[in-house]
Amino acid sequence: MIYFVGAGPGAPDLITLRADKLLRSADTIIYAGSLVNPALLDAAKPGCEIYDSAGMTLEQVLEIMLGAEQKGKLTVRLHTGDPSIYGAIREQMDELDKHGINYEVVPGVSSMNAAAAVLNAEYTLPGVSQSVIVTRIEGRTPVPEGEDITSLAAHGASMVVFLSTGLLESVTEELLEGGYSEDCPAAIVYKATWQDEKIIRTTVSKLSEDANNEGIKSTALILVGDFLEKENDYDRSKLYHPDFSHGFRRGSARGSKGDTDET
Repeated sequence: MIYFVGAGPGAPDLITLRADKLLRSADTIIYAGSLVNPALLDAAKPGCEIYDSAGMTLEQVLEIMLGAEQKGKLTVRLHTGDPSIYGAIREQMDELDKHGINYEVVPGVSSMNAAAAVLNAEYTLPGVSQSVIVTRIEGRTPVPEGEDITSLAAHGASMVVFLSTGLLESVTEELLEGGYSEDCPAAIVYKATWQDEKIIRTTVSKLSEDANNEGIKSTALILVGDFLEKENDYDRSKLYHPDFSHGFRRGSARGSKGDTDET
């Protein structure tokens, strides 16, 4: 059996209980060495075969998986954060489907969740933003038409930009062209929850300058939006408002249409 496992954002104690159990049971572990905290491998049992996929191709990873499966071994494919976000797992699963091999995906804590946590931020503030855009800038990997940062920025929503720290000048240019203001709050979070974590609170216009000053060129998330504003004029959540009724509580006053909603 093969498990695609989310390793979480970095801190070893932010891996899920299910993921930890699988790591301790695995006969084979293939991990993304460029991003996964190697401390997680301390959980591996004696005799477990461990492979770093950082320098491997898809074909080489599959060769290890198929070989382990033929021997009846339990394999953990350990991906950073949550495997569903820039995890390149679909291409692996499609190949396993061709060979009739069973697999399961175990979700993990994404780095975007960790970044918000270390910033004490909430992406979805009532009256400020109720949407989160997760994207990357086009580099060697293209993005589909209509999904460039300029187009997405027009929504003015909270935005998390992955895999783009080395192209921050282009990121800034597209954010501004799309509609974010120069002084719109932004943050650079380098290796959230790792021991060498760095947090930079900045603005859209200073993203590249501040990253260069701190020597940050990779392994960082870029967060953009008014949700980062410390003195935010956001609306109080209706869910916990004493006047708001829903399926679990009767408010002190009748609300407007939809007052039985839970959100």
